[in-house]
Amino acid sequence: MIKGVNKIVLAYSGGLDTSVILKWLQEKYQCEVVTFTADLGQREEIESARAKAQAAGVKEIFIEDLRQDFVENYVFPMFRANTVYEGEYLLGTSIARPLIAKKLVEIAHQTKSDTISHGATGKGNDQVRFELGAYAVDPEIKIIAPWREWDLLSREKLLNYADNHGIPVEMKHKSGGSPYSMDANLLHISYEGRHLEDPKNAPEESMWRWSVSPQKAPNEGEEIIIEFNNGDPVKLNEKTLPGHVLLDQLNIIGGKHGIGRLDLVENRFVGMKSRGCYETPGGSILLKAHRSIEALTLDRELAHLKDELMPRYAKLIYNGFWWSPEREALQQLINFSQINVRGWVKLRLYKGNIEVLGRDSDVSLFDEKIATFEDDAGAYDQYDATGFIKLNALRLRIAKKYRKN
Repeated sequence: MIKGVNKIVLAYSGGLDTSVILKWLQEKYQCEVVTFTADLGQREEIESARAKAQAAGVKEIFIEDLRQDFVENYVFPMFRANTVYEGEYLLGTSIARPLIAKKLVEIAHQTKSDTISHGATGKGNDQVRFELGAYAVDPEIKIIAPWREWDLLSREKLLNYADNHGIPVEMKHKSGGSPYSMDANLLHISYEGRHLEDPKNAPEESMWRWSVSPQKAPNEGEEIIIEFNNGDPVKLNEKTLPGHVLLDQLNIIGGKHGIGRLDLVENRFVGMKSRGCYETPGGSILLKAHRSIEALTLDRELAHLKDELMPRYAKLIYNGFWWSPEREALQQLINFSQINVRGWVKLRLYKGNIEVLGRDSDVSLFDEKIATFEDDAGAYDQYDATGFIKLNALRLRIAKKYRKN
């Protein structure tokens, strides 16, 4: 138990975990609890959290619309690096945590609270992300992680606690079991728990919320055009949109065509493997489009350097080091690489697939006069390749000769 706590700011969604945590904090620490609910585009009625917090006796309730801040200052900088963790995961949960941690600390300062609290379990990555982020913003902040203190160590026990304390909980599973553990924002929605804990089990079709299955997607593909500037998407189908609006529209379009589903066994920072399912329709489209415009506008060695650094950058975000000096240093390099990443990409979405139909840029490095298979009128002297090949083969030829001897 944390000592000397006078006031707590709780990251509060109004769901099962944080509703129980709110009551538990009030009973355990006998102090005032402030709630903070972030609107990150989770497609849920977050104002209901206000009524739940009021019913629990909370006097200071913060509900903030962070959608534009989240997408333009966290998601887009990450996508400039084409960031993917372990080859598949687009880091939808990971990238939201530093923003929430920052806001928790800011509200703590505003309300003269000395402590923050979160609903992340002691087995997961989010406890690390929240707390590393909070300590980076305020090294002296106190943090309460109830899952590391209490004995309510299963979702069934949480449901029983809620029933015993008169806490209303939505989305109880029809069979009486625990609901999925879910996290949603404008970049993705994730699902963990229940029968997903056995990697052999296929996801239930009824679980998915944002996308249809590719089999049930329209039989006609849909073409879209995304325009980029400085590596960020700025237009969808020739219409300039704020980042959060553009990503939301891509989620709707992509979900309609069965795009962005993922079933993944990943390596958590705390050491264990976990199985989760994700829907990231808009992010999957953006990744494809961004790589396509980069292929046209990035120098070869700079593009390859980015690809080499990306796994390190992805691991930093996954592990909660968004505010670390090494991530910020990498971000500077990534941002520099995007200065001339501009132009448009045309895509076709069809039954879970994303097909590039074309791309163009006024700073394209593709020179048709040099690349052509037709007569290039002397733009490229093919004889020059002879010396290029011989120089590159020199060490191989020498090595082979001495190995043979």
